[in-house]
Amino acid sequence: MKKLNTFIMALILGLGSFSCVYDFDELNTNPNLVDRISPGTLLNPIIYGVSSFNTSRADAFTFQLMQVALPFPSAAGGVHRYDITEAAGNSTWNTYYRWLINIKEMEASAIENQDPNYEAIALTLRAWVYSLLTDSFGDVPFHEASRAEDGILRAKFDGQEEIYAALLEGLERANSLYDLQRSMIFGEDILFQNNVSKWQKFTNSLHLRLLMRISNREETGALSKMAQIIQQPEQYPVFNSSDDSAILRITGVAPNLSPWGRAIDFTTFRAMSEFFIDNLNELEDPRRSKFSIQARDLDGQTAIGFKGIPSGYISNESAFEFIPSNHNIALVQVPMISLIMTYAEVEFIKAELAQKGVISSNPEAHYQAGVEAAMNHWGIDLPLGYFDNPAASYDGTLERVMLQKYLALYFNDYQQWFEYRRTGYPVLPKQPGMLNNQQVPVRFRYPVDVQIHNRSNYQEAVARMGGDDINTKVWWEK
Repeated sequence: MKKLNTFIMALILGLGSFSCVYDFDELNTNPNLVDRISPGTLLNPIIYGVSSFNTSRADAFTFQLMQVALPFPSAAGGVHRYDITEAAGNSTWNTYYRWLINIKEMEASAIENQDPNYEAIALTLRAWVYSLLTDSFGDVPFHEASRAEDGILRAKFDGQEEIYAALLEGLERANSLYDLQRSMIFGEDILFQNNVSKWQKFTNSLHLRLLMRISNREETGALSKMAQIIQQPEQYPVFNSSDDSAILRITGVAPNLSPWGRAIDFTTFRAMSEFFIDNLNELEDPRRSKFSIQARDLDGQTAIGFKGIPSGYISNESAFEFIPSNHNIALVQVPMISLIMTYAEVEFIKAELAQKGVISSNPEAHYQAGVEAAMNHWGIDLPLGYFDNPAASYDGTLERVMLQKYLALYFNDYQQWFEYRRTGYPVLPKQPGMLNNQQVPVRFRYPVDVQIHNRSNYQEAVARMGGDDINTKVWWEK
């Protein structure tokens, strides 16, 4: 009956099917096939399932929207021209709710097994996935989600403010639950290899991310809470080196497979954007060759350096007298990495806080540490003299910090998009070929299935938010 109710809930919320692709999914999406699940049974499938989806969405959506890489050729429309279809967020809604059901099961199992570390990890995973969901849509079902067994078949939408309060409370509780003297006994996890200390650092680093996300809402007290976390490292340990980063190593050994069945699909009909490549060129940044390949003359043989094409370009490949830089296919060939949250992001958070006077440390030191760490997680050493370049040196502005954070968040799910919406940086190009009045969309529309099957709750949420439109700002943006 529980399995049936979960399926009914999936239908009503528009969560999609529960079909399986990999062995992780086969194990995870059928927990009722065994008499009793352990939290460890669910942990790896959740980590892999969400991370691999996020990596594929970084390519399919964030790269285009944030002018990193563009479809080429592309005659009209497309995400890179801010033409966002009504169905653009469907996979995001379906996938995240699918895994949130599993996270809820994991939390229940951890409590049943009286294991505080797994309970803390489940709370952390819940905050990670729900933050991605609510930042993508705004108000979403939270308290009544995944409760078909309680007779709730049409979940109410909760306001984003309330959702964030619950997620932050959960992260605070998670930090208090960790027991560093207690081993994780339910198998080895694929993210931190059962290192409880690293899980706790991830919890508190994620706490900083979410607080920074809502920091423009002064009533939340987010800035003072971030200062507390940073100033009390014994109580709130966070990432303090690249080795701490939450980065999934995708080995290519089943079931830990690349999200790309064929790596060639990553480079087919693609080109790097002029905006992204020109910034790397100005910085003389060694990440250029990690992220992309050189452009070539029309002969297809002669390399002419790193060169992208304009955002919102009009016409097709015949309008250019060169073959533009493309993705580096090695990025999606195993072994590869999937970024969840990095030490670099923590340093950029600290740089911004120090710049605002929220913490007393040196913003330039944090900025430089963030840049170096962002190179390190791609296996690149910071070149000597990198910061001697005026384009790379710390200049005391948020714009400079956010440009480097934008580069550091490359291939990190939707984070470039979320941070652009929070700060307005980096300043993206506006071109005549762009739609939506040349404005970057700020959310997905709710799936049609949700509009139809959960209509009254949908309408209530839309009225509260001010519309179901790609330009309707979520709570923390207003």
